[in-house]
Amino acid sequence: MTSDSFVLKGNICWSTSQTEVACEEGVCAVCVGGTCAGVWDAADLPDAYAGLPVVDCGDALVIPGMNDIHVHAPQYAFRGIGMDRELIEWLNTYTFPEEARYRDLTYAERAYSIFADDLRRSPTCRAVVFGTIHVPATRLLMDKLEATGLVSYVGKVNMDRNAPLSLVETSGASAAATRRWLDDVAGRYERTRPILTPRFTPSVTDGLMKDLGWIREEFDVPVQSHLSENLSEVAWVRELCPWASCYGAAYDRFGLLGPHTVMAHCVYSSDEEMGLLRRTGTYVAHCPQSNAQLASGIAPVRRYLDEGLSVGLGTDVAGGASLSMWRAMSDAVAASKLRWRFVDQELAPLTWQEALWLATVGGGSFFGFVGKFEEGYDFDALVVDDSALRAPRELSVPERLERCVHLGSEGARLVRKFVAGREIDLA
Repeated sequence: MTSDSFVLKGNICWSTSQTEVACEEGVCAVCVGGTCAGVWDAADLPDAYAGLPVVDCGDALVIPGMNDIHVHAPQYAFRGIGMDRELIEWLNTYTFPEEARYRDLTYAERAYSIFADDLRRSPTCRAVVFGTIHVPATRLLMDKLEATGLVSYVGKVNMDRNAPLSLVETSGASAAATRRWLDDVAGRYERTRPILTPRFTPSVTDGLMKDLGWIREEFDVPVQSHLSENLSEVAWVRELCPWASCYGAAYDRFGLLGPHTVMAHCVYSSDEEMGLLRRTGTYVAHCPQSNAQLASGIAPVRRYLDEGLSVGLGTDVAGGASLSMWRAMSDAVAASKLRWRFVDQELAPLTWQEALWLATVGGGSFFGFVGKFEEGYDFDALVVDDSALRAPRELSVPERLERCVHLGSEGARLVRKFVAGREIDLA
């Protein structure tokens, strides 16, 4: 498919609200110039779209593309390894030594080729991605992701304390390298954009945070980082920033929170911090598998949703071992049930419909009008053959979709994938 104007005919499913999913059988989703024009029964298709090429998806499920709003590209090399440590020890034992390798562009080429290729073949259409401190490797990562046709934000990491010497920059050098990188990549890509990336408060001094706040304003770029992931991390921030009334204030003081910021985890956000995230419109990237694997805890996602925070899902590779957004959805539901049963029975578990909303609309909204088959939304779509998930009886389309949320990694074959109306090569 070379045109960005076409019709997908099949079982079209999408979130119409946070708790409701529309499943229309044998209907037509219309894409015009990369944007959704709406969904109609075939007999009611407006004359204006009658001449568009039709992609008949048969009995496959057609759902919006998924959005991974927190993933570490350099950590993909050791996913599934080192799940026996908590956050800080895990960073020092596995993550930092791996990330130091990316000063070698030959290694970065091998590693990022694998990451970009696997992300291209996955259900993820858009991603918010950490790189390393290394500008050449980060630029290479951006080149690799641009070639996939996916949409992404990619960040050069900033660290000027509490990391191995091989990964620590001076504050001035880190800010200067970030400015040069932003100048260098400006206008270079169509679908890949830069994002400021202070790793987290323990590894970034107030001076560098202040510089990054100025850079954010100067270049008008979004921000990504980590927040209240682990109890020892939260305690460490209290020691490092005794002036901050909560962990989030250590970012907000420098203008780094807002509707163009993603903060990963927020497992231990206080009432004050939740209020700060809500007032600023900051996004929370819920990463349930990582929170379990690193024994961090269970984020109160139900409360975040009830209080109107902006929330999406992240795989957080390699804290999370899987790049699959199917797995992220299923883990989000399971984790919420454990929190409800063992922590707070006033917070109801997530439903599969809500998990789908988080993976599509929730995270997609960080990129704009993304995540729905409704007029004016970018046309991101997955055509999913679930026939390998065999059953002895006939299942309804909603049942099939629910089953994919939990079993998609097992047997939901991705047949076609579109991002802003352009088909992605899955070969």
